[in-house]
Amino acid sequence: MSQVTDPTPPEVDGTAPLTRSGRADRRHLRGQASLQRIIDATIVTIAEEGLTAVTIQRVARRVGSSNALVVFHFGTKEQLFRAVIEFLNDQYARHWEATVRRPGLSTLDRIVATLDCARSFKTQHPDWVAAWVAFGSDRQTLQIDRSISLPTDRDYVEQVRSLLAQIAEFGGYTDADIDTLSEGMNYMVQGAWYWDTVNYDHLPSDALRKCGLALLRHAFPREPWPA
Repeated sequence: MSQVTDPTPPEVDGTAPLTRSGRADRRHLRGQASLQRIIDATIVTIAEEGLTAVTIQRVARRVGSSNALVVFHFGTKEQLFRAVIEFLNDQYARHWEATVRRPGLSTLDRIVATLDCARSFKTQHPDWVAAWVAFGSDRQTLQIDRSISLPTDRDYVEQVRSLLAQIAEFGGYTDADIDTLSEGMNYMVQGAWYWDTVNYDHLPSDALRKCGLALLRHAFPREPWPA
C-alpha cells in the first residue's frame, strides 16, 4: 500500500517541523478560510444581484475556485444559504453583546443601545443586512431564515421587554404597555432595515434612533433620555 504524504511544508518561519496535530490545525484553518470566502462571496452576490442570481457556479467564479470546492463545503445551494444565515445571526449576536450588553451601562443606556445596535450594524455591514432582508423577503428562503433567526429575534425582543419592565417598575409607570412597546421597537428595527435596503440610494438617516427615543420619552416622560 502506498503511503500518502502530507503536502504541508515541514517547517514554518524557520521553526521546528510541525507535528501531526499542527498540520491538522493548519489544514483546518485553511478550510475555514475557504469556507468563509464562499460565504462572503454569496452575501455580496445577494446584495448586488439578488437571491435568484446565486448559483454554485457564480459563487465559485467570484471566489476564484472550482464548483467542486463549493459543493465540498456546502453540498447544495440550500445548505449554503443556511450557512450564510447562521453566519449573519452569529455576527449580529456578537454585535448585540458588544453594544447592548457591555459592562457599565445603565438600564436606560441599554435600551437606547438596542436602537444603536441595529443602526450601527446596518451602517457597518450594509451587504449583510441586504442579504438578510432578501432571505426574509423570499418565500423559498423564508422558512430557512425563520428556523434560524426567529428564536434569537424573540430573545432580543424579550431582552428589550425586560429592560422596559425595569424602567416602568423603578419609575412608577404603572400604566406602561410593555408588551406593545417591546414589539413596536422590534417593528421599527425590522422596518428600518427593510426600507434602507429597498431604498439603497437614499441619504443616511437617523430616523430609527429619533423615533425610538420619541416613543420612549412618551412612555417614560420622567426619565433622562439623551437628546
